[in-house]
Amino acid sequence: MTDPRPTNSHGRGDGRRDDPTEIVASSWTPSFRAASPLAHEILAYDLAEDHEAGIVAQHSGGSSDAEDGGTNPTLYRQPAGMAYGDRRPVMLPEPSDGPVLTRIEKKQSRNEEEVLLRDNHLLGPEQSSVEDTDMFAWAYQRLFGDTKPQSGEFSGVGPSESSPLLTGSTTPDYDPSDRQFSEQWDAAVESGKIHTTWQREAKTIADYALPLIVTFVLQYSINISGIFSVGHIGKIELGAVSLATMTANITCYAPFQGLTTSLDTLCSQAYGSGHKHLVGLQFQRMIYFLWALTLPIAAVWFFAEDILLLMIPDSHSAELAGLYLRIMIFGIPGFCALECGKRFVQAQGLFHVTTYVLVIAAPLNILMQWLFVWKFEWGFKGAPIAVVVTQNLMPVLLFLYVRFGDGMHCWGGFSKRSLTNWGPMIKLALPGMIMVLAEWFAFEILTLASSQFGTEYLAAQSCLMTLTSTTFQIPFPLSIAASTRIANLIGAKLVDAAKISAKVAFFGALMVALFNVTLLSSLRYKLPLLFTSDQDVIELVAGIMPLVAVMQLFDGMAAMAHGLLRGIGRQHFGGYANLLSYYLVALPISFGLAFGLNWRLEGLWIGVTIGLVIVASVEYIYIWRSDWDQSVREAEDRNASA
Repeated sequence: MTDPRPTNSHGRGDGRRDDPTEIVASSWTPSFRAASPLAHEILAYDLAEDHEAGIVAQHSGGSSDAEDGGTNPTLYRQPAGMAYGDRRPVMLPEPSDGPVLTRIEKKQSRNEEEVLLRDNHLLGPEQSSVEDTDMFAWAYQRLFGDTKPQSGEFSGVGPSESSPLLTGSTTPDYDPSDRQFSEQWDAAVESGKIHTTWQREAKTIADYALPLIVTFVLQYSINISGIFSVGHIGKIELGAVSLATMTANITCYAPFQGLTTSLDTLCSQAYGSGHKHLVGLQFQRMIYFLWALTLPIAAVWFFAEDILLLMIPDSHSAELAGLYLRIMIFGIPGFCALECGKRFVQAQGLFHVTTYVLVIAAPLNILMQWLFVWKFEWGFKGAPIAVVVTQNLMPVLLFLYVRFGDGMHCWGGFSKRSLTNWGPMIKLALPGMIMVLAEWFAFEILTLASSQFGTEYLAAQSCLMTLTSTTFQIPFPLSIAASTRIANLIGAKLVDAAKISAKVAFFGALMVALFNVTLLSSLRYKLPLLFTSDQDVIELVAGIMPLVAVMQLFDGMAAMAHGLLRGIGRQHFGGYANLLSYYLVALPISFGLAFGLNWRLEGLWIGVTIGLVIVASVEYIYIWRSDWDQSVREAEDRNASA
């Protein structure tokens, strides 16, 4: 009987029995073998256990060349290395190891290649009937399409065996899945005939950014709805919610989101290697690990009132914050399940699932906030109850989508193996946790510092942090869209096009930042009314709002600088620049001005603003002086490995 096991790639002929680890390693794709040593160790262990248990590796996950028409995409999405937080997302220092493309991403890459070829008159126009063309489509093409005529193009004459690929008069409309299309694309890139326009890049980045903005706003609405609902009860309640959220972020949400970033590597590499069942195994392993950590965190939250009394002078604020956290204990398991579940579906290229979940959960959360706090007259405790219900509802919705929609093929069932081999997984997860926690702490510590000035200042800080984090949900998704587009162009070896896209992204971020500046400065007396009716708090917020509005300019530009760095594969520089600017510049200046010169909230925000000025300036100088051709060579190596 034929041995079903994969053979050793080196063809050992010495008669020795192959090691199981080497056997399963031989079946890995090159991108999988190129993973980080820890990821390699974890998945090698699991695959070796598969072999010993007689489990056949599932290779149907990776689309073969045959399935894709014999072509490999040139464009690709470089891993962003992002964690999405309660306040603001943060950037990890290192990217995931190697791009793992799903079939959907491959199709999108080929579509983008086709569009660029058509825009440069190297591919025939799409055939469309007159009936299919309306006035809107015509106007859209006039605004964003490349309408420059070229003589003799699209004559409809098919090529012969000796005709060149890149002559406009003889270029047929190739099927994008055909190998001839891939050859035509490669020839066009090598000859330098692929160019883009500002209009094309503006349209593309806008198309990428709009759904991301919707997703981020919906996700953030769940976190801030409690602040809006209890703020009108009183200024003490408003400050207590901010204090409780700060404590939850530092002690639970930030560490857990940092730990789950290891799944970005493990699940993606398992899926990209074709071993789909290992995606579900890594998911189980992480969720059990996080649930185990829930027990000590629940103990800290249960006694949070006594702990907070040691750090803040107002006992009533500490009492309410402690009550909020005791209720929020019941939402931790759901939060863990959602964070792991997001990585489970994203590894399969199902990025839209989280948006579907939020479209249902976010409006329900707002409704429950109103019902519990005001309609049922539960008061302050109604806000955390609504959040707990929402946190446990979202993983249920995610499960229902996977069970009855898509993604179930990566679930291999519950396994006792998920309770073993935690050590390497923890080693891989710790750097992500440290990075996320470090940046979150830099912002959350400002809330703790503001509590030293009194209840009014804590409430005002809650308003300011919520407003700035809300406005940040526009430039940050825009930066993700820009990084995706630039990474695609870098991967396609189109340096000039990538630089044009970067310029478009820069000015787009500038426009968004100026919009935020105008919004906060012009409505500085109106926006505080969304949170509270206390006149003292409103005056405090309105007095600091001009400074916070100026900060928006540098905050938005720094967000785009992070995106450009991710696009060219230099996100590690941005991570370290952030941390050094926050801890060596921003926080010392903030505390010196706030407590040394008694400038209080103004001093805290001046320090943050100066830190953002330094971050944005340093990163843009680094981007301007970077060797983009080197980024292309590195991307080419990653494409070759994939």
